[in-house]
Amino acid sequence: MTRVLNYDIVIVGAGPAGSSAAFSASKIGARVALLEKEESVAQTVRTSGVTWMDSIKEFEIPEHCYNPIKSYGFCSPGNEVIISSDIAHAAVLDVRKTYRWLAEKALKQDVEIYTNTSVTQAIRYQNGIQLLATSNKEELRINAKIVIDASGFQSVVAKSLGLVTQWKRFGAGAEYEVEVENSKSDTWWLMVGQEYSPAGYAWIFPMGGNIVRIGVGVGKPESNLDPTQRLEEIIQKKLGPVAKLGNIKLIEFHYGLIPNDGLSRKTVYDNLILVGDTAGQANPLVLEGIRYAIRFGRVAGEVAAKAVLEGDLSEKSLGSYEECWKKAIQRKIESASKVQTRWIGLSDKEWDKELDIIKELSIDEFLDFIKADFGYSSIIKLAVNHPKLAVRQLFNLVKGATGKS
Repeated sequence: MTRVLNYDIVIVGAGPAGSSAAFSASKIGARVALLEKEESVAQTVRTSGVTWMDSIKEFEIPEHCYNPIKSYGFCSPGNEVIISSDIAHAAVLDVRKTYRWLAEKALKQDVEIYTNTSVTQAIRYQNGIQLLATSNKEELRINAKIVIDASGFQSVVAKSLGLVTQWKRFGAGAEYEVEVENSKSDTWWLMVGQEYSPAGYAWIFPMGGNIVRIGVGVGKPESNLDPTQRLEEIIQKKLGPVAKLGNIKLIEFHYGLIPNDGLSRKTVYDNLILVGDTAGQANPLVLEGIRYAIRFGRVAGEVAAKAVLEGDLSEKSLGSYEECWKKAIQRKIESASKVQTRWIGLSDKEWDKELDIIKELSIDEFLDFIKADFGYSSIIKLAVNHPKLAVRQLFNLVKGATGKS
């Protein structure tokens, strides 16, 4: 027998975007359900957890959920550079702890969370969107005035409604969380070049203590390389900075997909909002997007709840969500995509030279660059006034990507 449930807002996916949207929507007064397909929130980890300290502070993420980073190492087959600061500007999240903290905030705000619940079909009906789902072997028919699709790469609701197709360009990442003999807990490494990844990069991200994450990301369809196979080769051969880790003991394996098509999707329809990876909200330089997921998840929840209270569920009513994220990040992501396209085509020798350019950046210049936080005025300043011609050329490339003269 099918059970029928009715909510103002139903959110599919209890990742950072979904939990954040649920929290903000319920806080305004909407009746909210949050659906998660796994048996528990963050049961499976699909991301390395890189983010930035300004976002940590903005979202008030507790200290036990992250490890701060002060030094940023880049390694190519023939070059190496470390850029350091006296204070932490980046962080590596404990993804499981962070996602569960966000879900707990939603739960305390009276959100009803359904775990082990998979949406099988989405259907439009007169008053909104109806979701057919299986929850702990029970069939559910869930009626929602508004659905927020935060289901990540799979885009479950938007696909079921025929609004989107599968991402054409994406990153595939494989990662081992490991215990190592030697670890500098405040230093991360990005490793570039053919032996690490022909269309992407490898990484070492410390979690604190002697726990680190070693991973490989590969751009699709640019390369058909299996990231898991390459990861195992890097660990076995102890390539680059992996050799400095000493003995390695495997703890847990992670695998995930992240869109890399830029902000190419429409993200608002009547009764429907797309957010997080479902919306393609990811920084293409290091393929991180948790900060976008939380920030715009909150915006999506607020906009949806206000629309419910005002009785207008149209695309026009929900449009302020799309206006918000586009104003905040669209130009920056487009600029970063331009740089990434250039990076994908670099040979090992060209990467060696690229690291020499990166070496000339100050810590603030480097962070703005790698975060895809290209403020137009700072780009102009760098492109015109930087003493190193190569750096000026690099930022002239970014400047051109903004579409301004």
